[in-house]
Parts: sequence; C-alpha cells; structure tokens
Amino acid sequence: MTLEADITQSTTKTTSEITRFLKFSVVGAIGFVIDFGLFNLLAGTLGMGSIPASGISFVAAVTNNFILNRYWTYPDSRSKRISQQAIQFGIVSVLGVGIRFLIFFFFEEMMIRIGAILLQQLPGTMVSQIPVINAITAVRLGQNLTLALAVIVVLFWNFFVNRIWTYSDAP
Repeated sequence: MTLEADITQSTTKTTSEITRFLKFSVVGAIGFVIDFGLFNLLAGTLGMGSIPASGISFVAAVTNNFILNRYWTYPDSRSKRISQQAIQFGIVSVLGVGIRFLIFFFFEEMMIRIGAILLQQLPGTMVSQIPVINAITAVRLGQNLTLALAVIVVLFWNFFVNRIWTYSDAP
C-alpha cells in the first residue's frame, strides 16, 4: 500500500468516526429530551414519585438511544446478537450515570463557588434588566455548570466505550 493510499484510508476512517460521533450526539440529545420530558410528565403532571419517575424516564431514554444508535449510528454493526448489544449498551449507560454522580459529588461545591463569582462579574444593569438572569442563583448556576461538565464527560465515555465494546464489530 502506498503512502497516498494510507493517508486516504486514514482520512476516510477519521471522517467516518466524526460522523458517528455527531450521530451519537444527536441521539443523546433526543434521549435527553425523552428523559427530562417523561420525568416531568410522570413526576410533575401525574404525581409519581421522583425516584420511580427518574428510573422509568432513564430506561425509556436508554432504550431509545440503543435503538437509534444500533440502526442509525452503527447500521453496520450486526454480527453481535441484539440482546448482547442491548445488555452491553445498558451496562455502559449505568456506568455513565455513576460517573455523572461522581462528578456531582466531587465538583458541585466548586462549581457553585464559580457560579457565585460569575454572577458577581455581571454588570448590575444586566442583572436587573433581564429577569431570567435576575432569577439565577449561584447554587442553580453551579448545579448547571456541574451538569454541563458531567454531560460532556459522560458523552465521551459513552461514545468511546460503546464504540470499543458494544459496537466493536462496526468497520
């Protein structure tokens, strides 16, 4: 194989993986909407307890994400049984939630302090003129910063571990 052929093959593989990552991210965003939407429907509208509502919404989102990833992100991943891939995907997702909990445990207080500093940096006129900003507390901002960090870390965790383990048969 020539150097030119090696470069072309490497570029094609890199482009393919970037496309997969973007598709995986879109699927994750859809799962996020399902998770939060179903949680709020069950807990808020129907009055279900937050823990069972959270469990049901998580399972619904993971199921959706598995199906979309199997048929859209990794359509060429078919040598493994669907049940095997579903179990592997579920394990990776549960471990991802564990990582999310650890990020909250270790970083939430620091992010709340950062949120307080950020809010202090806003000009007073901006805070008073924009009601949404006025309603943000350091705690709420810090929690959302922590969630953003967790979502980014878990996105990469889920993508790479699923790519290596769950969908390892995809070319």
